[in-house]
Amino acid sequence: MTDLVPFVVAVPIFGSVLAFAAGIARPKTGWPVAAVASLAQVAVAGVLAAATFGAGPARIAYVVGGFETPFGIELVVDGLSATVLVLIAVVSLGVLAYARRAGPRSNAFYAIYMLLVAGLSGMTVTADLFNMYVFLEITGLTAYALVAAGEDSRSTVAALKYLLVGTFGASLFLLGIGYAYVGTGTLNMADLAVKLADADPVLAQAAFALIVVGLFIKVAVFPLHTWQPDAYAGAPDTVSALISALVSTVAAYALLRVVYTVFGAGFLDSTPVARGILIGGAVVSIVAGSLLAVSQSEIKRVLAYSSVSQFGLILAAIAIGNDTALTGAAIHLVGHAVMKGGLFLTAGVVATETGARTIDEFDGLADRSPVAAGAFGVLAVSMVGVPPTVGFAGKWYIAIGAAEAGSWALLAVIVASTLLTLAYFLRLVERMFFRAPATVPADGRSDGAETPASSSTGMYATVVGATVCAVALGFGAFVYSTQMQATLTQLLS
Repeated sequence: MTDLVPFVVAVPIFGSVLAFAAGIARPKTGWPVAAVASLAQVAVAGVLAAATFGAGPARIAYVVGGFETPFGIELVVDGLSATVLVLIAVVSLGVLAYARRAGPRSNAFYAIYMLLVAGLSGMTVTADLFNMYVFLEITGLTAYALVAAGEDSRSTVAALKYLLVGTFGASLFLLGIGYAYVGTGTLNMADLAVKLADADPVLAQAAFALIVVGLFIKVAVFPLHTWQPDAYAGAPDTVSALISALVSTVAAYALLRVVYTVFGAGFLDSTPVARGILIGGAVVSIVAGSLLAVSQSEIKRVLAYSSVSQFGLILAAIAIGNDTALTGAAIHLVGHAVMKGGLFLTAGVVATETGARTIDEFDGLADRSPVAAGAFGVLAVSMVGVPPTVGFAGKWYIAIGAAEAGSWALLAVIVASTLLTLAYFLRLVERMFFRAPATVPADGRSDGAETPASSSTGMYATVVGATVCAVALGFGAFVYSTQMQATLTQLLS
């Protein structure tokens, strides 16, 4: 089983190379190649997850090249990383099914797509801090290229902004790694955890601040979120769904992993400023993200600012730091990826069928596109946190964790976030189901919208699948939480 770990990175890399090479000989062969590679990725991730959770929490480690740690690069799969691996594999396969009709369809696109999956998977399993930076850069560069895959200048400008801001974040992350290495002489996370405890406290605090702020940019924590709304709104619908579901999600996972694997709960307890940074970022993101979402008129920008708020909840769980809150963070990471990816895909179906891309154009959507309206409504309700959806399960554990820790002010903000989320999704639900359809010009288009077309079976299947998962995962979350709490207890010990 140990030898299977590197394949979570090798399989998508091989798929990327093969998709690019196949395009040289025969164009438009990228999708089948990417589909086969994605199916193989799902199989590998599923087997590792089954082995990890099968007989209780387990840890599967593989050292690249056979070098002993801390000198070799160690890849580790435990309950938390296995969860994220399965999420990456399943979501990327689902979005790929959507992309077959929605596009883009070039071999180069699919090659970059699979390379992004490789970067995300590498960030998830690596136990080496510098190696995490390498995969972070692979993820960033491929995400920039995918955002730029749109056909208008808006995509290009959004990608350039994403590139500039993302590069700054990655540079801070690398500088923080440098401080940690200077103080300890090692890059292995487990070894760093031991040696940082005896290192110069100022050096450790500087490393923490730089790494955390660098990842704040990647997660899109307010006010370091400025790249996200333009990137989500300017990218093709397929890309918006993929990066909204996975890129910030894996960056948030990396933040959780670094905070508790490298620095540890003891560091947060002994350094109030460090915990204050996390709490401050959480509160501001939850409130500001929701208020900005309410003020938007374009659907994709509403969803983008919603992500800023939702990742604030995960940041709050990381700041609280007990196993209940972190279990909520893990559930909400998965749930948000499914819900937000599904919402972006549904918005793409709506735009394809009706040309609607703004809130005003969603009037009477239930009559014009009933399947998409129904899916959007269920996913929106799940985002609000109505039981028994996965949105409720994640928020429930985070709120209970805050109560257990006595963080009453933070608990109040978490509860208020539900009302704020309701504020911007309720108006969409009201327009879709309780208003007459908007008047459509004779050519069947809204101003500036693309000509309506039909959605494919794959597009519908992906949207419906995300909707079903948002509800089903709500029930499964309470079973999963038992296993995850045991894993997180080990992480916090």
